[in-house]
Amino acid sequence: MDNNEERDLITLTDEDGNRVECEFLDTVEMNGRLYCVVEPIVGSEDYEEGSCYIFHISENEDGTVDLTPVEDENELNEAFQKFLENNAGDCSGDCSGCSGCDDKK
Repeated sequence: MDNNEERDLITLTDEDGNRVECEFLDTVEMNGRLYCVVEPIVGSEDYEEGSCYIFHISENEDGTVDLTPVEDENELNEAFQKFLENNAGDCSGDCSGCSGCDDKK
């Protein structure tokens, strides 16, 4: 990624109170629900490079947004596949650090 390219960054707090800086990758709609896909860029050693996290998006009555981790493995896999489908045209072909497509075989 070009260092001059603007990135959408958000800071999340994990269940241990650690702040994790993430790049917002996409919003996915599936089965009437919205999902947020982010990639951690700064955090603890628990975060693997190239991994992404998927959250349910829900809006509260006051207009604030909650992100809740997807815990069901099947739902998580479906949302990830939808994310890959939505972003297939964005692939640069450089597979270093990427595990998301079958084209690199």
